[in-house]
Amino acid sequence: MSVHLPQFDAAGIAIRGRIQHKPVVLTYHCDLRLPRGLLSPAAMVAVSLANRIAAAAADRVVAYTDDYARHSPFLSRQKGKLRVIPPPVEVVEPTPQTRAAFRRSLDGTGPFIGMAARLATEKGVEVVVEAMPRILERYPGARVLFAGQYENVLGEAEYARRLAPLIAGLGHAWTFLGVLDPERMATFFGACDVTVLPSLNSTESFGLVQIESMLCGTPVVASDLPGVRQPVLSTGMGRIVPRRDAAALATAILEVIEHRSQMQVAPASLRSVYDPAAVAEKYVALFQEIQDRRGRR
Repeated sequence: MSVHLPQFDAAGIAIRGRIQHKPVVLTYHCDLRLPRGLLSPAAMVAVSLANRIAAAAADRVVAYTDDYARHSPFLSRQKGKLRVIPPPVEVVEPTPQTRAAFRRSLDGTGPFIGMAARLATEKGVEVVVEAMPRILERYPGARVLFAGQYENVLGEAEYARRLAPLIAGLGHAWTFLGVLDPERMATFFGACDVTVLPSLNSTESFGLVQIESMLCGTPVVASDLPGVRQPVLSTGMGRIVPRRDAAALATAILEVIEHRSQMQVAPASLRSVYDPAAVAEKYVALFQEIQDRRGRR
């Protein structure tokens, strides 16, 4: 039994698995930080308790990276049970023709800077906005392509209002694409010259969009956060920058744009790590390890 559930549900499922003498593996995605509010402290206590119960009932706790596990208040207490298994990532590889068609549809010369996210505070959208004037000095035709929900994002109305005039001030240099289907998303990644993940806090533990971008041949500039920095550090396919540093972000984006050919990794090598079948094999091996250990008791 592998538990990939909201934090409140995981404890009950893990206890049930233990009662039924089934191997239980808890996959922990990331720490939770709720926005300030009257109910937030109580909710955080409840979530923390549920996490502790789930971990106590689980045979093993899985994290995506050792880097994030060492810095997570929760995962760092699970050393005896901890295993690292990367997340599964699957993407439809775009063809040169679909990439070219996508770029032509944008009616611009580029370079194109992709960002795949919600318009949410923790994503660091304002850092990209602040970086753009420096990039436009070098490349007047540069444009940010923002793929993802940008209207009516739950709990982010004030953030959107604050950013609206700043984004509007960039004019043609910022385009909202909205939510894209998987095939269109892959084409988006492949058509960009670089993608960015300027996340600000631990609600981001890895950033699957980085691997999706890399599988489509596009390097990434990501925040120097535990877990988030690992795809770039492990592949060399991009650059890492301090969080909230717009000047560093602009410099890194320009460097990737101008040296992109030196930052390529064979998609096959990435798939060997992140392909769903390869990840599933690691979970099967972990379940077998648990079963074998029980059999020796």
